[in-house]
Amino acid sequence: MELHLDLVGGLAGDMFIAALLDLFPEHEAGLHDSLARTGGLLAGVTARLVPHNDGVLAGKRFLVERPGGAGARNGDRHDHVAWRRIREGLEASELKPAVRDHAIAIFRHLAEAEARVHGVPVEAVSFHEVGAWDSIADIVGAAHLIAAARAARWTVGAIPLGSGRVRSAHGPLPVPAPATALLLQGFAVIDDGVGGERVTPTGAAILRHLCGDTVPQAPRPRILGGTGIGFGTRILPGLSNCARVLRFDAAESAPAFDTDAVLVVECEIDDQSGEELALALDRLRAHPAVLDVVQAPVFGKKGRMMAQLRLLALPEARDEVLRLCFAETTTIGLRHSVQARAVLPRRMVEVEAGGRTVRVKAVDRPGGRTAKAEADDVADLDGHKARRARRRAAEDAVEES
Repeated sequence: MELHLDLVGGLAGDMFIAALLDLFPEHEAGLHDSLARTGGLLAGVTARLVPHNDGVLAGKRFLVERPGGAGARNGDRHDHVAWRRIREGLEASELKPAVRDHAIAIFRHLAEAEARVHGVPVEAVSFHEVGAWDSIADIVGAAHLIAAARAARWTVGAIPLGSGRVRSAHGPLPVPAPATALLLQGFAVIDDGVGGERVTPTGAAILRHLCGDTVPQAPRPRILGGTGIGFGTRILPGLSNCARVLRFDAAESAPAFDTDAVLVVECEIDDQSGEELALALDRLRAHPAVLDVVQAPVFGKKGRMMAQLRLLALPEARDEVLRLCFAETTTIGLRHSVQARAVLPRRMVEVEAGGRTVRVKAVDRPGGRTAKAEADDVADLDGHKARRARRRAAEDAVEES
């Protein structure tokens, strides 16, 4: 299952929760249980889900309340709360490990952004608005739903940036707020002409946690399985202030292959000896994030022979892989991109052939299974005919299984 966030009006923590509960009402009881497990962090705080209709769309609103006073969203004053204190409270709570880890991760994104904004160490960060009890409830509730949904992938459409000024404990701040702007770096944004704060720091931290590492994938058939709409508290001129979540399930007619993304790094080298380049490529191949390295002869300027390198690696290790390429080769420039790829299901199988164990790579193709024996497992046999016979025996055993 994949979940896509469509930020019609923007995103705040309560809007995220309301949209998810509108789509997955079966998780409401579990969310209340998680809020109750936070101990002193949310003492006396209650939450409820209510239907809402703005005259255009119908959905849900998530309300967090504390007896004896108005909610923080309505302007209550709050003292600063240290990030360290919130983290310790979450770690000491009775939250389930997955919920606790998601909540701490979202808060950590906020703390790191605030640290950069104010030029202080992360451990010295204190929150004001996002340290209030209603924001803690929003983040814990969001963490519960993230854990409960178990989505294989989260994506988000273009994010409305907003404009103007927003009131804060530190006075008026530009929109998007400084911490929000840092959290949204790298995301696609739009200006739809509607001003104000469209994404709160909490909403931005949730997006960074869920979608910050999303990489392009090849288009594939999907089934739209359901939608949910969550409303915020503001009224926007001519626009529903809501966030929509779309659930996509895999299509039964989907092709018999998976899709993922791979980092592709390329360069040409004309000033490194063959001996040195061979050592460099061995070191590159040995890195755990590197999937493959190939080289090919090409002709460069003035008809000079060069080696063209192409390296495939895990996208999340980009910076480390680039540094390694610069360290091991003489190149002074690297081309790199993240590309979608289609991958057939495969597995390594050990079979007995000719009185010895041979490893065979089995691949499930749309037209049937194929197999390829590992060359190293037959390398000690004398003669091409003997090696070919051993490989065929092992491969036949796998293809027929």
